[in-house]
Amino acid sequence: MEILVTRHGQTDWNALGKLQGQTDIELNDIGRQQAKETGKLIKDENIDLIITSSLKRAVETAKIINANFKVNIVEDDRLMERKYGESEGLTKDERKKLKETNPEINDIWNYNKNIDFNGIETMNDFCNRVYKFLDDIVEKYRDKKILLVTHGGVSVPIKCYFMKYPLENLKDREVIKGLKNCEIIKFKM
Repeated sequence: MEILVTRHGQTDWNALGKLQGQTDIELNDIGRQQAKETGKLIKDENIDLIITSSLKRAVETAKIINANFKVNIVEDDRLMERKYGESEGLTKDERKKLKETNPEINDIWNYNKNIDFNGIETMNDFCNRVYKFLDDIVEKYRDKKILLVTHGGVSVPIKCYFMKYPLENLKDREVIKGLKNCEIIKFKM
């Protein structure tokens, strides 16, 4: 089994440094172009299936890339970005101010602390959701080559899963960095 993972293309919120989470934002023109370039980059891969987050930015990215493959696209909510609750839509500066008044938010990526703050999906719930998805596809598509179209945050537990990096060691997103817009990584099982 081979799994390729990519993050959706750029959105206006990405360009503005706003935290998207599960807010359903569409790609911008740069994001559409990134998706076209990614499709060209992997056009020689024999993709059997594309599984995507159901958020618009990921679905559109998947459809643009699929112009090179013409395979089935399956939407799966377990690939949706982490829910950031009341923090969604905040700019980097606004998030910085929030951290100053609520220092516990600095630990929202710490698997052991499992912070429950302002409607942010806990790290344990988030990683369990992504790991359950990965367990399911590894079992179901053993002999296939799959492209996953997802989000920067989701790429962190995906990397941990395939790199066998213990979630208990995950303290922040700097340990295992999330993918950039339309960056690709490949795993073989």
